[in-house]
Amino acid sequence: MSPLFGFLEGLFSPSHMIILLIIGILIFGKRLPEMGRYLGKGIVEFKKGMRGLEDEIEGSTSTRHDAPPPAIEAPRPPQRVATTAPKFEDNAGAVTNQQPQV
Repeated sequence: MSPLFGFLEGLFSPSHMIILLIIGILIFGKRLPEMGRYLGKGIVEFKKGMRGLEDEIEGSTSTRHDAPPPAIEAPRPPQRVATTAPKFEDNAGAVTNQQPQV
C-alpha cells in the first residue's frame, strides 16, 4: 500500500470523527441550527422529487399497457371574430369637401 492510502485508512476512526465534530462546532457554532434546517429542507425536496419521478415512471408504464393513447382531436375551422372598430370605405378619393355656403 502507498502512504496515501495508509493515511486515508485511519481517517474515519471514531477519534478523528470526534475531532472533526468539535472543529465543526467551533467554526459553525451559531449557524448550526440554520444549516440543519437547510439540510432538512433539501432532503425533503429531494424525496419529493424522487417520489414524483417514481409516480411519473409508474404512470407512463401503466398507461401504455392499460389504455390506448387518446384520439387526436380533428382540426376545427377558423373562428370569426366580431370587429368593434368602425369600417371605412375603400374609395377615399371620391369623398369631396363641401364648402359652407355664405
